[in-house]
Amino acid sequence: MDLILHIILLASGVVILWKTAELLVAGAVGLAQKLGVSSLVVGLTVVAMGTSAPEVAASIAGVLRKAGGGDLAVGNVFGSNIANLALVGGLVALIRPLRVQRQTLFREIPVMLLVSLFLWPFLRNSHIARPEGVILLAVFAALIFLTVYAARREAKQPNRKIESLEPDVKHGARSVKKNVLFVLIGLAGLALGAKMAVDGAVFIGIEIGLSERVIALTVIAFGTSLPELVTCVVAATKGHHDISVGNLVGSNIFNTLLVTGAAGVVRPFNVEDRLAGGTDYWIMIVISAAFAGAVIIGKRVIGRVCGSLLVCAYVGYIIYLLSA
Repeated sequence: MDLILHIILLASGVVILWKTAELLVAGAVGLAQKLGVSSLVVGLTVVAMGTSAPEVAASIAGVLRKAGGGDLAVGNVFGSNIANLALVGGLVALIRPLRVQRQTLFREIPVMLLVSLFLWPFLRNSHIARPEGVILLAVFAALIFLTVYAARREAKQPNRKIESLEPDVKHGARSVKKNVLFVLIGLAGLALGAKMAVDGAVFIGIEIGLSERVIALTVIAFGTSLPELVTCVVAATKGHHDISVGNLVGSNIFNTLLVTGAAGVVRPFNVEDRLAGGTDYWIMIVISAAFAGAVIIGKRVIGRVCGSLLVCAYVGYIIYLLSA
């Protein structure tokens, strides 16, 4: 009976995560449209923050647990980053080849790789202390400031085309108050859904003999990556490539800095060696480099062939995790 109840708990948590993340993103995008922000900036900031909220909530819920919380938090970050680029990016490219702006290739994607490498020295001693969490959050805040500053400066340049969100879509038609309400309800729902998903997944995983590292890298990581998947698929079908790419790249930056940093500030935690700059960490780095390589090889277009290879890489990663 306990197993059935926790399966229901996990399923309900994932559904709440998905639905409330959509609500959060809808409200945030509506507000962004009122401000006339470009699609890329929306993807890198507002949408990425909205779809990364489940990772933040799930990782904080993880470290608040007494045993194995650090493995859940960091494993969720690695697993979500890998799922974002390999699974979500690959599926989106299969649906519709993904176009990447030149500035994204030479600025945002390298920043994503550097941020991932920046995490390595913090994990080397298998412990994230509260001051280290503060440093990660400070770097995150600085990157957000620089992104907004660069977007405002570029917007003022003459003869520069900035792709903007369609002004007549339903998101932009809502009032500011309604969009704010959507954001607040979305945040509250994400916290609840993350707690339910963590509790249900951990219980089920332990019952079937999985380690907490595997649970975090698979079940929880996939569940918290659902908002990215839905957002990117919808954006791709509508031709908003900047939102898709910005969401994927921005979410990985958010996960690495904001999720890890916030979890460390809430409660310092330990992680096992494989997550502390070991095998799983370097798999995340390789997948990130592979995504960047797909953009370069396709001359700023991730086609269906590269998309299928990325999805295959994710499937291979899951098989490796379950067999390791």
